[in-house]
Amino acid sequence: MNRSILSETPKVESYPAAAQLQVSAVVPIYNEVESLPILVETIANTFKNNAIPYEIICVDDGSTDGSTDLLRQMAHQRSDLRAVLLRRNYGQTPAMAAGFNHARGNVIVTLDGDLQNDPADIPRLIAKLDEGYDLVSGWRKDRQDAVVTRLIPSRMANWLIRKVTEVRIHDYGCSLKAYRAELVRDMNLYGELHRFLPALAFIEGARIAELPVRHHARRYGYSKYGLGRTFRVLMDLATIFFMKKFLTRPMHVFGLFGLVSMLIGLGLALYLCFLKLGLGMAIGDRPLLSLAVVLFLTGVQLFSFGLLAELSMRTYHESQNRPIYRVREVVESGEAADA
Repeated sequence: MNRSILSETPKVESYPAAAQLQVSAVVPIYNEVESLPILVETIANTFKNNAIPYEIICVDDGSTDGSTDLLRQMAHQRSDLRAVLLRRNYGQTPAMAAGFNHARGNVIVTLDGDLQNDPADIPRLIAKLDEGYDLVSGWRKDRQDAVVTRLIPSRMANWLIRKVTEVRIHDYGCSLKAYRAELVRDMNLYGELHRFLPALAFIEGARIAELPVRHHARRYGYSKYGLGRTFRVLMDLATIFFMKKFLTRPMHVFGLFGLVSMLIGLGLALYLCFLKLGLGMAIGDRPLLSLAVVLFLTGVQLFSFGLLAELSMRTYHESQNRPIYRVREVVESGEAADA
């Protein structure tokens, strides 16, 4: 039987001491002043009613509607709330990374600040995590969003991401997720990579599960997501694909294409030499001559890029003492020790 992530803890009003913290709820906030009081109170009541030690970390991502001042005021009044106020609007991925860096629990739960995620689902995610998983992702099975601008693009994106990453979950865009803290500490987030956290976790060797969760229509304000993010998502998806396939061996992709390009260019050059020297034909005005030169030089460049990328990857791993493998457990004398 798996050892429970959450230790038995008496039910108390708040849990300000770091030693008592077990779950950190990380909530990125951007212009959600109407939702904030209800959100924080609902999250706190969920943890209290289930006797789960907790802290709430709200990361204000440069709000301009008064959320920053309200969050600062609430953090002064509540011992279970920590406010992380960013200097400007960086985006959801940096805001989430800031929350991860300030979290003190051994379990981290993320959710949106617009009240569309239901905090009542958090205990179910934690219970599923307790079965031996490293990440449990929510699935908005009955999603309450606009069909044309949100649902259809989301389904297309989820299908594409599943195909590229080979991580079979239905809803990559759902922010309601539960993680083991040691998992997110190994992740460096850039761009729009927060939506690809399951894929990044899969690269790290994580065990991933998915649970259907409730989803509510937005009560206040307006959605900050739109079709304009499509290009950024596609670029980040290409990054994830490369990381999944070639993170520790970039020479295998650059070197392969470079070698193929050089061989084709060399083959064309030999063919042109035969025409010139063997048959006495003029080759100076042939497009094949230009193509052969371009292919050969392109191959040399790709091969050189591969070598540089290989050196960069070695520097990346060695400078951070970051191993190229992840150990799940070490078994000795019939006993298993968690790694």
